[in-house]
Amino acid sequence: MQALRTPDERFTGLPDYAFEPHYATVDGLRMHYLDEGWRDATPVLLLHGEPSWAYLYRHMIPVLTGAGHRVVVPDLVGFGRSDKPTHTADYSYARHVAWLKALVEQLDLRDVTLFGQDWGSLTGLRLAAENEQRFARIVIGNGVLPDPDGARTPPLAFRLWRAYAMYSPWFRAGSIVSFGSGRRLSAAEKASYDAPFPSAAYLAGARAFPRLVPFGPEDPSAGANRAAWAVLRRWEKPFLTLFSTGDPILGRFDTFLQTRIPGAKDQPHARVPGGHFLQEVSGPELARRIDEFIAATG
Repeated sequence: MQALRTPDERFTGLPDYAFEPHYATVDGLRMHYLDEGWRDATPVLLLHGEPSWAYLYRHMIPVLTGAGHRVVVPDLVGFGRSDKPTHTADYSYARHVAWLKALVEQLDLRDVTLFGQDWGSLTGLRLAAENEQRFARIVIGNGVLPDPDGARTPPLAFRLWRAYAMYSPWFRAGSIVSFGSGRRLSAAEKASYDAPFPSAAYLAGARAFPRLVPFGPEDPSAGANRAAWAVLRRWEKPFLTLFSTGDPILGRFDTFLQTRIPGAKDQPHARVPGGHFLQEVSGPELARRIDEFIAATG
């Protein structure tokens, strides 16, 4: 598997982002993660999606560490400071889950509070379901785990996004995140989302993600997702949804999760301002609600 590594100088001087990088090796690839706060505290694992990276959580990390938590934020392989395999065929749903599992095992994370958004939910919910002994509670914002026995036709907005990601000659992560955030990012913030991708050669992972979303029972990931849903349908541990008010693709899946996962009953589910990338508008509020959720269910 051939992979590129974004030069370190691309990540210098990013606004509101002064966190120390850490690295692990997974499947022969270098995977970057942040590890902030109290090392003897139980961890909060923040998982990003497409086409963002750990920078998305820059406004949440200080609130959580200030409340006494350890915060671990990986860059998925193909994103951020992690290595980037150069062919879209190098990426699969199963590989992304396996890469995350390898990192969690290397760090020996236990009693984890998971927060996942976008693909951070697709990978995170699989990760938690397949390693439930390591996870204490789950929070999902603008995300879902596709049910292979449920709806099989992707919504139009997603089909347009998938076609764009796969075929458009123009793909700028900063502009995509700005468009989907619910606020206009500054030029410096957009440049920070573009930083991991110096050229089109680095974009294979970002291009691949939308086509990996499984729909229907014939998808290669159907069996694993079905097994994960078998776990989630009996998941009694605390489960919280914190969705935004302005996500056109995933904005209604909070009810879907709440009605299918037992641990979601009587939890303080909420909607917060923002678009698909709700961390950009409501990051500090999300972090405060996660802290309160941990305190109430600890």
